[in-house]
Amino acid sequence: MKKILITGGAGFIGSHVVRLFVEKYPSYHIFNLDALTYAGNLENLKDIEDKPNYSFVKGDITDKGFINELFNTHKFEGIIHLAAESHVDRSITDPLAFVKTNIIGTVNLLNAAKETWKNDFDNKLFYHVSTDEVYGTLGQTGLFTETTAYDPNSPYSASKASSDHFVRAYGETYGLPYVISNCSNNYGQNQFPEKLIPLFINNIINNKPLPVYGDGNYTRDWLYVKDHALAIDLVFHKGETEETYNIGGFNEWKNIDLVKLLCAQMDKKLGRPNGASEKLITYVKDRPGHDLRYAIDASKINKELGWKPSVTFEQGLEITIDWYLNNENWLNHITSGEYKSYYQKQYS
Repeated sequence: MKKILITGGAGFIGSHVVRLFVEKYPSYHIFNLDALTYAGNLENLKDIEDKPNYSFVKGDITDKGFINELFNTHKFEGIIHLAAESHVDRSITDPLAFVKTNIIGTVNLLNAAKETWKNDFDNKLFYHVSTDEVYGTLGQTGLFTETTAYDPNSPYSASKASSDHFVRAYGETYGLPYVISNCSNNYGQNQFPEKLIPLFINNIINNKPLPVYGDGNYTRDWLYVKDHALAIDLVFHKGETEETYNIGGFNEWKNIDLVKLLCAQMDKKLGRPNGASEKLITYVKDRPGHDLRYAIDASKINKELGWKPSVTFEQGLEITIDWYLNNENWLNHITSGEYKSYYQKQYS
């Protein structure tokens, strides 16, 4: 069986990718490597944990010795690298954690792949999943393309930009076969409730304030997580090596407009009067280095690989809300412990 390593597979995006590959490719053995930090949750994969072509490995990509031993033991033929510290607010509080995981961890994986494959690169691939935030910020017009110059503005985006550069450098220097994709904001089932949509769903359920940064006019392109997983599948199997693919939802929303749409849908789902949840909106102090607008031009992956989003944002948001309302035990479990203290520190 072809052995594929997926890092960060117990996290939000990673769990959807792991499930898709395990179920779609029975001839692959999928190894899910995750350190199970605060955002990693094996409950996300309960439905596939007993599949014969799936194995979970607990471990940290920053542990060089462990990574080398793992690669020597299993001789992976493909790597889909999703493991990352990804929350901008946390990167402002603790930049070194992002340097360690996103840069050093990526280089550990690159070195292990290079040494294991030993220049026998046939049918091998290192797929690095990155973010649109490496491009910096846009004004009122324009879109990020695959050739947009990097201009990161937060410790998070700077760490991801650095990891992208290392992947390309290993391709140029050592001939390591790689592909990179840069995605826009993801949303959907199983997302840890520090990110906007699940955070606000949880707060609306509990009649807590909805903290909106600044004037709420920051604009993001939103991508349904299952559509992202399908795009990753296409890039891994059909993408050209040494290429970059931007993956976006063709779906820009100002934060405040998104929040109002979410409030309206939640009021309907919870049987509350229209406008009840909107009263919970609370404007809070803006975060440092806040990028005004992200917008992805995903025409390359659309034209070359035939990918496009399967749902509108309104449809995807309703599916997402329904999942959280039907999985309140999951939500209550996640929002206990460390998350509560972090939330108080971040938004009080």
